[in-house]
Amino acid sequence: MDADKEREFLEMTESCKGIIYKICLMYSEDSEGHNDLFQEVVLNLWGSFARFRGESTYSTWVYRVALNTCISTLRKNKIKNLCVPFDVKMDLSQEESNDIKELYRMINLLNPIEKAIIILYLDEKSYDEIATIMGITRTNVAVRIHRIKDRLREISKQ
Repeated sequence: MDADKEREFLEMTESCKGIIYKICLMYSEDSEGHNDLFQEVVLNLWGSFARFRGESTYSTWVYRVALNTCISTLRKNKIKNLCVPFDVKMDLSQEESNDIKELYRMINLLNPIEKAIIILYLDEKSYDEIATIMGITRTNVAVRIHRIKDRLREISKQ
């Protein structure tokens, strides 16, 4: 890869590092696991950057690669108990903070695909963007989000 492409990769990846960070946090139990996943995602991005055709935005492509990397790593390692680290840097009331912690606890009970979809939904991605990232139809996104919401409601009643 030439120097211009390398610079472009570094700039674009730097602009999306928050996306990568957030996804890795959702799929790792501890800081070591998070760092390993983060490195794995960046390596996969680097390895496939030459094939990025620009048919979607760079951030959409990064979401897809990051989610696929995390999910495949999860499957390889057969991790059963995932934990979402909760580090709120916002000024929230105790009640709001507890509500968010409870939501993350419930999200941790979802399977990896459901977790990926709800992360994107909570990131305020459109159904079309979620469909593109996940490689499913917009209709399927709508159905899955509805089912995930129902499942989260069931979990909250337990």
